[in-house]
Amino acid sequence: MTHPPDVGQRIRALRDQQGLSLRALAERCGMSINAINRIEHGENSPTVASLHLLATALEVPITEFFRTTEKRKTVMVKRESRVHAQQQGMDIESLGTGLHNQQLEPFLVTVPPGSGTGSPTITHHGQELVYCVAGALEYQISDEVYMLTAGDSLLFEAVQPHVFRNLSNLPAVILLVFHIQDGSPGHLHT
Repeated sequence: MTHPPDVGQRIRALRDQQGLSLRALAERCGMSINAINRIEHGENSPTVASLHLLATALEVPITEFFRTTEKRKTVMVKRESRVHAQQQGMDIESLGTGLHNQQLEPFLVTVPPGSGTGSPTITHHGQELVYCVAGALEYQISDEVYMLTAGDSLLFEAVQPHVFRNLSNLPAVILLVFHIQDGSPGHLHT
């Protein structure tokens, strides 16, 4: 059985590969040196917003933090082998990474009541597909608000500012698929 990748260690390895100090990475992404250091040492789980900021600063897609070194043509992920990350109270499971020239980033996200991406809003290159598997979720894209319930989906250009939150008293589960155009990394802007 393979061990899930350590997101903090991957961030540090990418930073080291680029010859960046903690200070230089902090300046690029707008996060504090202490916050990045705690993430790299596994003392703090990165938020969705932090992962987008770090991916932008390191000029990599967000899946690079979950990637193994092997490049394959087919990837199968058994349910019990999914890589999990806890961010802002949400459980985020990678549904597949490691394809050569991978352009899709699929995740299964469980959003507890009252949780969500919060603020600042997220923007990134490419497109985003959201499919509500269970529960209900409010998704705001630019100035439009969409209420998703089980079976509903959204497909949108991800350069539009967007956030989501679970306003119900039950967990929501969504399939979240990012498509990064031209290999551009995801971006987060406030």
